[in-house]
Amino acid sequence: MPLIWGMEIDFLIIGQGLAGTSLAYRLEQEGQRILLIDQPDWNKSSRVAAGLYNPVTGRKMVKSWKAELLFPEIEPFYSELENACGRRFLNRKKIYRPFLSIEEQNEWMGHSSDPSITQFIEEIFTESQHREMNDNFGGVLLRMSGWLNINEYMAGMANYFDDRLRLEVFDESLLEKSTDGWKYGAISAKKLVFCNGLGALKSQFFSYLPFAPVKGEILEVEQDFEPDFIANRGVFRVPLGGGIHRVGSTYTWHDLDTGPSKAAKTEILSKLHELVRVPVNGVKSHKIGIRPATKDRKPFLGKHPIEDSVYIFNGFGAKGVSLIPYFSKMMTSHLINSEPVIADVDIARYFKYI
Repeated sequence: MPLIWGMEIDFLIIGQGLAGTSLAYRLEQEGQRILLIDQPDWNKSSRVAAGLYNPVTGRKMVKSWKAELLFPEIEPFYSELENACGRRFLNRKKIYRPFLSIEEQNEWMGHSSDPSITQFIEEIFTESQHREMNDNFGGVLLRMSGWLNINEYMAGMANYFDDRLRLEVFDESLLEKSTDGWKYGAISAKKLVFCNGLGALKSQFFSYLPFAPVKGEILEVEQDFEPDFIANRGVFRVPLGGGIHRVGSTYTWHDLDTGPSKAAKTEILSKLHELVRVPVNGVKSHKIGIRPATKDRKPFLGKHPIEDSVYIFNGFGAKGVSLIPYFSKMMTSHLINSEPVIADVDIARYFKYI
């Protein structure tokens, strides 16, 4: 659908990160005319992210929030986008999580009868499976899991959108209210959707929302032992091929403006040693990203409390790959049909702070 500058569009979407890309695609599939505006240098949180989708998370190995709803959407959605843009970026990989004790092992044996969790369990092991790993008590092998090659995804979808994507800085001061929406230069849009991560903090519309930026650091290391799964306990270890593995991540709410830290590198390598006994042959790269997390760890969806044609789809933090397929469908229905979004993610929960 070639875009002629000056024509009317339905949605002007600010930000072509994980959120903006997915929402723009879904809106187009519903026949909506969209334009994306993006400055890739501002999408570092998406481009540096590991891209994991993992149904069991945290030190206590609990089911991810709303996993029973979220995870059935993930692989079908990204597979559809692979076909749409002719690239491959979805990597289906089982995740192996070692147990730390007999008690944990017994607890997971009990989980095997819980239908809300069994859909994510491939197999439970009660003894070590890999001499290269610290898994003396066995572990659980999870399914409906893997990782998204985010750089390949973003590049593929940028090509897919073609001239419906403009690579430039979005200047909010150029917005003008019109009788049926907004004008931005020669573009007339019925609705605006902010999907620009922490850039929304600088917006006149959404600066009140309680973002809680999180700095994450990731290493790529050379290390022997390349199983056909992602190891995850303390850190994740994603095999990239050729003896290279992506390992991380740290989480800090401090020092957001500083670069890669020696302390984070030491922490990641120490936790990797606790997970995999094989020595690290070298560190190939050390990257950081500032994630647009939120105070309550739930994303921001919904309509501005005063401006009826201004919306936000944002705040997905470190779990964007998992959350966005499901919530982009919900947001699309909200934008087109005014269907409500669930209270957990509705920005109405913060209207009292305006």
